[in-house]
Amino acid sequence: MSQAKDFVKDRLTKSYSVFHAVRNREEELSKEGYTKLSEREPRNIHRGGKYYLTRNGSSLIAFRIPKEENQLFFQISATHNDSPSFKIKPNPVIHYQNLILLNTEPYGGGIYNTWLDRPLSFAGRVMVKKGREAKSRLLNIDEDLLTIPNLAIHFNRNINSSMSYNPSKDRLPILGVGREDFSFETYLKEKLGLEKDTEILSHDLFLYSRVKPCYVGRNKEFLSSPRLDDLSSAYSALFGFLSAKDNKAVNVFASFDNEEVGSLTKQGANSTFLKDVLERISYALKGDLDNRKQAISKSCLLSIDNAHANHPNHPEISDKTTDVERNKGIVVKSNANQSYTSDAYSRAMISLLGQKAKVPLQYFTNRSDLRGGSTLGNLSNSEVSLTACDIGLPQLARHSSTELCGSEDINSRARLIETYFSSTLRLTDGSLSLE
Repeated sequence: MSQAKDFVKDRLTKSYSVFHAVRNREEELSKEGYTKLSEREPRNIHRGGKYYLTRNGSSLIAFRIPKEENQLFFQISATHNDSPSFKIKPNPVIHYQNLILLNTEPYGGGIYNTWLDRPLSFAGRVMVKKGREAKSRLLNIDEDLLTIPNLAIHFNRNINSSMSYNPSKDRLPILGVGREDFSFETYLKEKLGLEKDTEILSHDLFLYSRVKPCYVGRNKEFLSSPRLDDLSSAYSALFGFLSAKDNKAVNVFASFDNEEVGSLTKQGANSTFLKDVLERISYALKGDLDNRKQAISKSCLLSIDNAHANHPNHPEISDKTTDVERNKGIVVKSNANQSYTSDAYSRAMISLLGQKAKVPLQYFTNRSDLRGGSTLGNLSNSEVSLTACDIGLPQLARHSSTELCGSEDINSRARLIETYFSSTLRLTDGSLSLE
């Protein structure tokens, strides 16, 4: 394999939507000999087997069974596939004079002025009916297609000081010039190459920035890209998962959808997806309820989402004792109110892994008078109670249409995850060991 940073950069380029990101991951897993399973069919799982399954086409869990081990337990990494964007509404066409606009609504909490005045397109899935059957088709319009124009400064003299953007008024992309009889359904059919007797039933389509991932900086020290949060985590974790040697645990790579909107979906971290997979693995290998519960109690999770680096133009935002730098190691995130899962026990676990991987660690807490974000560790723990630690990669401009991180930090995170999946963690009451 290439370096993790090049692996991540290349796959970010092709991750136009959450559905494309999962399909890309399926292709990587298939190349490495992983067999796809279905939740709707009986499981045929064996020692030494490699498997994956998806839910909704937007979440994915892969796992590898050790060849020999009497005790059953899991070592899990969890990331998310979605990023802030704009979703196209079901009946999106708006006509103004001779212009065609698309009606959208915000998805997640983005820095939305960064989406204006730049080339955009849209991608996602379309449900297509032919005869009595409806099938999902992935769509990416691979062209500079849309733009959302700002209001000129001549009509808004406060645009550089106090501008706010109304989602129903200021964030509507222009598709082109056209007549009143323009049909969005016909347009989608043309782009999908569908026959005339097919019908578009529904769609989940999202805008995406056409800016390409690139290395920037005096020595190309940074990766600048859309959707770094959290696809850089998902792809670097996948790199580490696929590169790892066998250990004595069932290694599990999980990537969920809908973290940016609360994870309360059937495919989110707060769903039963992870729980269902772990229970069915346990049943296939052990078949006993008590053994399954014991396995969970001996298991652990790395919740991997990006972290806030200290901002050079706003040092006052950072906590007095938080010093998070780019290309200086992976961030361990903590919060007294448990927005993050890390505690002394799990921080000790990640410290052992960092020392073994020779990856430096940095520590993040929010300034005590500012509310920070949260991530998917505690959400997944609401269904499966695991020893967990929240880690991330130092990043600037999180939730902007284009974000920035240290390119070497991507390599460090992949090395840490590879070490995690190559090692065997033994958890007991009050102590832990790393083999």
